[in-house]
Amino acid sequence: MNLSSCHQLADLGHPDLILQHYNYTGRLEFRGPPEEGLGWLRTLFVAISCLIILENLLVLVAIITHMRSRRWVYYCIVNITLSDLLTGVAYLVNIVLSGGLTFHLTPTYWFLREGLLFMALAASTFSLLFTAVERFTTMMHPMVARSHKMVRVYGFIGLCWLLALLLGLLPLLGWNCICDFSNCSSLLPLYSKWYILFCVVIFSLILASIMLLYGAIFRLVRANGQKVPRGYAHCKAQRLLQTVLMILVTFLLCWGPLFGLLLADIFGTAAWAQEYLRGMDWILTLAVLNSAINPLIYSFRSREVCRAVLGFLCYGCLSLGIRGPGDCLVRAMETHSISSTESSLRPRDSLRTSRSLSFRMREPLSSVSSVRSV
Repeated sequence: MNLSSCHQLADLGHPDLILQHYNYTGRLEFRGPPEEGLGWLRTLFVAISCLIILENLLVLVAIITHMRSRRWVYYCIVNITLSDLLTGVAYLVNIVLSGGLTFHLTPTYWFLREGLLFMALAASTFSLLFTAVERFTTMMHPMVARSHKMVRVYGFIGLCWLLALLLGLLPLLGWNCICDFSNCSSLLPLYSKWYILFCVVIFSLILASIMLLYGAIFRLVRANGQKVPRGYAHCKAQRLLQTVLMILVTFLLCWGPLFGLLLADIFGTAAWAQEYLRGMDWILTLAVLNSAINPLIYSFRSREVCRAVLGFLCYGCLSLGIRGPGDCLVRAMETHSISSTESSLRPRDSLRTSRSLSFRMREPLSSVSSVRSV
C-alpha cells in the first residue's frame, strides 16, 4: 500500500481514502454489485429503525405531557428514552449512508456516521449506570433534600451526555488508524483496534458496576424487608428490582453478541473476521433492538408510565375523532384525574385516613419506601 498517496488523500479528505482501507482489510471481497435503491434487507432495517424512533417518541411525549410526577426517577426514564431515540436515529443514518454511498463519504462524514452509534451505546450504558448510582444513593441516604438531589441528577445527566459525545468523537479527533493499516479493524476499517478495545472494556466495566450496585440494592431491600411487614413498600421494591433486572438482561442479550464480534475482530485473524462478516448486519440489528424493547418494559412494568402512554394515546385518538374501545374516554379522564389527585395529595398527609384513597397515599419514608418504580 502506497503510504504517500494515503497521506495525500487524508490531507484532502478524499473519499478514496475509505476505499483504500476497505480494500486493505478485505471488506470489499464479499461485497456484491451495488443494488438499486435500498433493497429488501436494508428496507427491513429502515423499518426497524423507524419503529424504534416512533416508539421512543411516543413514550417520551407521553411522559412529558401526561406524567405529573417530577421525582428523580422521571428524569432517569426520560434520559434512557432519549438515548434509545438517539440509537434509532443513528441506526437509520447508518443504513441510509451505507452500501454504495459509503465510498462517496469523506472520512469526516464516515466517522460521524459510525460515531453516532458509539455515542448512542455510550449514552445507554452511562444512563443505566447513572440510574443505578442514584437508586443506591437514595437507598443509603433517603432523607436528602430535594433541591440537592435534583442538582445531583442534573449534573449526572449532563456528565452522561458529555462523556458519550466525547467517546463517540474520539476517532474523529485523532484516535483512528488512517494510513496505519496494520492497526485497522476488519469490521470498521478506519477505526483503530485499540479504540474498539477501549470502548468494549469501558462498557464491560460499567455493566459490571451496574450489576454490583443492584446486587447491593437487592441485599438492602431483602434486609429491610425482614424488619417491616410485607406490605405495599416491599412489593414495590421487589417490582423495581424485577424491572431493572429485565432491562439489564435485555441489554446483555442484545449487545453481548456485538461485543463478542468486536473482541474477535481485535484478537482474531482477518480470515476469521471475514468469515463472520456477513452476519454483522444482523448482530448490529439485534443490538439496536434493545432500544425497541426498553420502552415496552417501561410501559408494562411501570404503572405511571403505562397510564401516561394510555392517556396520551386515548387523548390523541379522541382529538382526531377516532373512537377506539368503549372505555377509552373513561380511561383517559381517569388517567388525568389520578395524576391530578396524586399530585394534590402528596403534601396533604392529613388525608391519610380516607379509605377510598388510602392505596394512593405515600408510605412512611424509609430506605425501602424511598425506592420508586421505574
